Amino acid sequence: MQSPALKSMFRTLLGHSPGIESALRGFYLAAHFHPVSPENFTRVSERLSASWMGDGIPEEQWAVVEPQLASYRAGKPSLTFDALVDILVHNIRELYNRSLLEIGCSSGYHSEVLRCRGVEASYHGCDFSPAFIRLARQVYPAIRFDIEDATRLSYNSDSFDIVVSGCCLLHISEYEKAIAEAARVSREFVVFHRTPVLHMTGPAFYTKNAYGAEMLEIHFHEQQLVRTFAAHKLHVVDINSHLSLPESRHSERLIYKTYLCQKMK
Repeated sequence: MQSPALKSMFRTLLGHSPGIESALRGFYLAAHFHPVSPENFTRVSERLSASWMGDGIPEEQWAVVEPQLASYRAGKPSLTFDALVDILVHNIRELYNRSLLEIGCSSGYHSEVLRCRGVEASYHGCDFSPAFIRLARQVYPAIRFDIEDATRLSYNSDSFDIVVSGCCLLHISEYEKAIAEAARVSREFVVFHRTPVLHMTGPAFYTKNAYGAEMLEIHFHEQQLVRTFAAHKLHVVDINSHLSLPESRHSERLIYKTYLCQKMK
């Protein structure tokens, strides 16, 4: 397994050569994403349902995230961080003190990302993993963090002005329930951040190894996903695309997008 420092150096090197980066990422996808057939999806998803709860995952992820945060604090742009901030700033007026819940907050680092760009929303985080919540409370002690299941949130309906699903939908087998719950607890807006989509095929299901654990990953069919949003009264008002990769099984591109949805009354 590569050390976090080596991974960080590798990312920096690739950042100077987009062509090489795309080719190597395509090789990585083919080598590290293992397809799951639809008939095996339920069995595999049940087996991996607790993958993100591993005690070692938060430390592994923080070793990757912290250098990215340091760079962002220094004023350097980040496609992934900016995709979230920009879609909020450009579409929602008066973000100051708006209540914002992040589902799948991991260590809560998006609270800092928002502050780096001057977004003073009232941030509240939750995650499925007790280990991540322990780390979040340690790193950001002034912020409230809860242990929650994205498919069965304990919050009342219409509890938060904005709900952010923070790069967790792709790991949730019952993703439609997670979409419904995000819509339920939001008063006005829902953001689905860093969502991998295909345009011609999908959804496609995989297992992969990340942060020392095997986990499920879903690459959605975009039109089907948008229709699922609409079924839960979420209207897409803006989309940021921030990463495009060769898909491991198909000839089309895999694109990571951030969707801003407005809740329809």
